[in-house]
Amino acid sequence: MKTTTEYKHIQLNDRNQATIEGTTMKVTELIMSRIAYGWSAEEMHFQYPFLTMSQIHSALSYYWDNKTAIDAAIAADLQTAEEMQIRAGETPFVARLKASGLKPS
Repeated sequence: MKTTTEYKHIQLNDRNQATIEGTTMKVTELIMSRIAYGWSAEEMHFQYPFLTMSQIHSALSYYWDNKTAIDAAIAADLQTAEEMQIRAGETPFVARLKASGLKPS
């Protein structure tokens, strides 16, 4: 079930995460693209052609008005990903590279 917000195009999903209306994309995912690649709104539209400029700008507005909470959610997601990578350990492919004397980057 989705809950509307005061931001056009932004809804909260059942986990209370802001998503872009009509998509499954979370605002945090769009913001992570901006942080990782330094993309402008226009570049995000090029990279995600299924989003309208209005949806992108609404998501950016939502982010700036909720920056502390969204930055904390992004940090928690990155921490979880790092922990999962550590728990998963070395992949068989990397082990074969090392065994053959090659060093993975």
